[in-house]
Amino acid sequence: MSKANESTLGGPFTFPGTSLTVRRVGYGAMQLAGPGVWGPPKNPEGAVAVLREAVAAGVNHIDTADFYGPHITNQIIRQALHPYPAGLVIVTKLGARRPADGSWQPAISPQELTDGVHDNLRNLSLDALDIVNYRAMGSIHGPKEGSIAEQVTALADLQKKGLIRHVGLSNVTSAQVAEAKSITDIVCVQNNYNLANRQDDALIEELAGQGIAYVPFFPLGGFTPLQSSTLSDVATRLGATPMQVALAWLLHRSPNILLIPGTSSVAHLRENLAAGQLSLTPQTLTELDGIGVDIRA
Repeated sequence: MSKANESTLGGPFTFPGTSLTVRRVGYGAMQLAGPGVWGPPKNPEGAVAVLREAVAAGVNHIDTADFYGPHITNQIIRQALHPYPAGLVIVTKLGARRPADGSWQPAISPQELTDGVHDNLRNLSLDALDIVNYRAMGSIHGPKEGSIAEQVTALADLQKKGLIRHVGLSNVTSAQVAEAKSITDIVCVQNNYNLANRQDDALIEELAGQGIAYVPFFPLGGFTPLQSSTLSDVATRLGATPMQVALAWLLHRSPNILLIPGTSSVAHLRENLAAGQLSLTPQTLTELDGIGVDIRA
């Protein structure tokens, strides 16, 4: 894919109250680490190649976290892309740590969040982070209610110090978004959402009305890849893969949705990016909308 195809990556989106404009099809870096998001990849050169291919194809939104690996993913991003091209927006997240046993543990105290910012700055070789998402530790697949004021206040303080430019949230509820907005401006929300898992439909509409980006994690189903005969039938009809159709549906779902599908394969990356060129008719969208209804019924 060449620079000539940049406009096909879902079109542009500007984070609210910022000068940061990205193409709506981005890249999620989690899969650049080893199995279980732990340790180095089996093919470090391949990981570097995927990142360089993404940027060469026009991707200017990369999602990461220093607890991927840990540290590995950010170090690969730095190796592949530093000095970073103008206009590249790197979004990272805080709220977890990976001890030696490879588990996922909360890291949500103000000191842990501060340490996490400095880890990201060091491993990405940056002076300030474009956007930092606070990931609330609900369940692995969804949020739970509870105050996040202490954590968002800690990020707002780091923002005032110039270490963070903008603040986002991950794995949160509508009430938590409102609480965070009372502390600082929120530019994006990253939650579990895809063609089959539609629990955030109302939140997406709410955020769209405020111009806030909604970034689905697990856009292709995550640990349980999306499977639907309707999805497969639509894909066959369009001459596309089911996963391309699922990504295209998200782009059509709402103009504030940004995609960050991840992969460690250049071929799969190209396939994901091509989803930005897929046009879905109103009839096809209605068919696909029914998948979520059927599964929730």
